[in-house]
Amino acid sequence: MPQVPQTLDALAVRTWCGLALEALGRAREEIDAINVYPVADGDTGTNLYLTVESAAAAVEAVFAGYETVTGVVGRTGSAASGAVSTEVTGAGLPTLADAVRAMAHGALIGARGNSGTILAQLLRGMAQVLAADGEVDGAASGETDGATDGESAHTDGQALRLALRQAADSAREAVAHPVEGTVLTVATAAAEAATGTEGDCGAVACAAYEGARAALMATPGQLAVLERAGVVDAGGRGLLAVLAALAETFTGESPGAGRVAGEVHTRVNGMDGVSGVDRVDGVGRVDVNGVCVDGRPGEEGPAFEVTYLLEAEDADVARLRARLDRLGNSLVVVGGDGLWNVHVHADDAGAAVEAGVEAGRPYRIRITHFGLGDAHTAGAAGRPPRERAQRAVVAVVPGEGLAGLYAEAGATTVLARPGEPPASGELVEAVRRAHAREVVLLPNDADLRHTAAAAAEQARTEGVRVALIPTRSAVQGIAALAVHEPERRFDEDVVAMTSAAGATRYAEVAVAERQSWTMAGICQAGDVLGLIDGDVAVIGSDITATAETVLDRMLAAGGEMVTLVLGDDAPGSIAAHLEARVRESYLAVDTVAYRGGRQGALLLIGVE
Repeated sequence: MPQVPQTLDALAVRTWCGLALEALGRAREEIDAINVYPVADGDTGTNLYLTVESAAAAVEAVFAGYETVTGVVGRTGSAASGAVSTEVTGAGLPTLADAVRAMAHGALIGARGNSGTILAQLLRGMAQVLAADGEVDGAASGETDGATDGESAHTDGQALRLALRQAADSAREAVAHPVEGTVLTVATAAAEAATGTEGDCGAVACAAYEGARAALMATPGQLAVLERAGVVDAGGRGLLAVLAALAETFTGESPGAGRVAGEVHTRVNGMDGVSGVDRVDGVGRVDVNGVCVDGRPGEEGPAFEVTYLLEAEDADVARLRARLDRLGNSLVVVGGDGLWNVHVHADDAGAAVEAGVEAGRPYRIRITHFGLGDAHTAGAAGRPPRERAQRAVVAVVPGEGLAGLYAEAGATTVLARPGEPPASGELVEAVRRAHAREVVLLPNDADLRHTAAAAAEQARTEGVRVALIPTRSAVQGIAALAVHEPERRFDEDVVAMTSAAGATRYAEVAVAERQSWTMAGICQAGDVLGLIDGDVAVIGSDITATAETVLDRMLAAGGEMVTLVLGDDAPGSIAAHLEARVRESYLAVDTVAYRGGRQGALLLIGVE
């Protein structure tokens, strides 16, 4: 048996994230199949998987950062007070606080759907305890058995008990109208079972799992929609998989997850799918007695799911909660310290986004329509499933403007924010959403090559024919999309798109964030950088002048078409200036300009 962690440390967090991701990967389809509350859109398992994948990736990034050095030096105390000491924390190992904060942050920015957002808050609640400075305050939770030493208090069974309690409490606070028989009930039961258990982390984790399992099996008796569908709560089932992984982390053995899976399957197979759920406009929102599944009798459910990340102050978020609560239901707002993840079901999606704009800066906005075209709900309602398209294009794009441009051209898009690249699971989900037999995948970023390859492999195991074109910039993707013809043979289409992308040189103009060495010399923070094919070629002080120099260098090798994609912070006159430059200096070269939105770079340039 492989060695298992004896205490709750960074390695234990890393192990837990990996095991939880594997468990949700195995259970994803099962959880999707039993998803009937609050909306029967069949994606709870997928959303939980994507949320944990983002958490695990963040933890791995922390470990990768520490592993670049050996004998990492940690600092304790306050530099301002002069009481600073150093200690070697290990050969490339982060602290527990580093790991749990990364886990919580990764889950927050990657949270998907109602259950994924709640899971992100559960992990954040745990991190608040495990990353706290000094001693764990056991008295606040009625615990007097514990360690008084600060370090052991963060790593033993007492800390895990307190973390599970804080997780359950903070998750309930994040939900506008908590409903029993959901993942909140399961989380509370896990915390209560853990609180009454003595022993190490393994004993506490196993007790939490058993408490959650018992609560999960009781959920059909608490929600009529679950009882009529013959299923347990999907979000609670996902949390059980995460808790099973926590127990396995400290014991080396999974605590009977197969038994629960079998019981769930028995319930589902004993019914005709979720045929006990009536549907309004093709969506499972109202049970057979006409009671809205979010607990508001006599209403049809909202038409849209709206989610976004939000940078805002606490006071503004409090007002946002009140406004969104009036607009819709299934409201969950999680996070803190200036960054929040907002989830709501509403009929007026625009008003839900506008509320976020008034509160702060929303981004990574996702609006999903609960409609007849939903691939999950069509089959569950007894209707024939929506027929697959023959071919589709899935593309990663760096800004909202480009997302709209790609969507107009018929592509399914995945929005990537600066510093927040999509995970492979998000790309797989986009392939599923495209609902086609053949898919052309455009990563549009050299750093996403391996992520896109992993997503393509996963999609192929699901019977989708996927071709990955290794585009390194969104302008190369535009060139590929311009020659895309779904009517011709798949191989011929892929060759044409690959050729168009390969014939497009790409560049970007950005502002340096720090001093660094480049291929063009040393740059200082605030310098304007012109990158050609990924390497810094020009260092300047003026945005327009630097962009002109970059464009001249690119066109020196020839070209027929120049594509300009302007970011929100680019000067308003830069497009007209560069178009005039091309017109005056280069014969028979056309120029087209687009607005890219918040895309990271000030300007993207493509030359075909």
